[in-house]
Amino acid sequence: MKNSVIETIMNHRSIRKFEDRVLSDEQIQTIVECAQAASTSSFIQAYSVIGISDKELKSQLAEVVGNQTYVAENGHFFVFCADLYRHQVISEMEKTDLSTSLESKEKFMVATIDAALAAQNAVLAAESMGLGACYIGGIRNNLEEVCSLLKVPKRVIPLFGIAVGYPAQLPEKKPRLPYEHVYHKEEYKQDIVEYKQQLTQYNQTISQYYHERTDGKRTDTWTGQMVTMLSKPKRMYMKDFVSKQGFDLK
Repeated sequence: MKNSVIETIMNHRSIRKFEDRVLSDEQIQTIVECAQAASTSSFIQAYSVIGISDKELKSQLAEVVGNQTYVAENGHFFVFCADLYRHQVISEMEKTDLSTSLESKEKFMVATIDAALAAQNAVLAAESMGLGACYIGGIRNNLEEVCSLLKVPKRVIPLFGIAVGYPAQLPEKKPRLPYEHVYHKEEYKQDIVEYKQQLTQYNQTISQYYHERTDGKRTDTWTGQMVTMLSKPKRMYMKDFVSKQGFDLK
């Protein structure tokens, strides 16, 4: 069963090379308004979006996140933030101390989930307009500097960026994990033999994907990639930074 929305979703791939064309104000507003249409826990709307079109600022961000050229060269760059600053302002407006709630792990999770839901709506909207997009987790490589560049107040944490623009490439879609491995009926299935068999089969799929994409130069497996990545802990400063920004995670 397919329709245009499902086809757009299923055709997603990360675009890291864009034409030298800026997005119009109308496109930007539509993307953000679609983000705002996403579900939000208890109507809290605990996120904000910082849009960046200034070339110098994008270049500075590109350097901070790890010299990723597509952070600087795109049609528009969006930074999605977990945001409880406005709720701190609400606390002052309504003369009610909300700090215990605002500093709870639950509200931190709500803010990050809200932002992620909004961002996926934004990407889907962009792709439906013939644009391409790429999530940029490297924003979290150096949040102190990112917050300084973007003048971010306390109780706001930039979570990730999204580079959006007119695609100048069309890479092959990366095969996802098997449906049967991700979707569990009624309960979490824990047949370890079957679980490992599914991962082994997926490794074969991914290895073939890289072999074809690189003319045999790469034959990575997915589990091998995960071990390489996860054996090198990243961004271990995050707990302290989150606390510093007013999310004390009580």
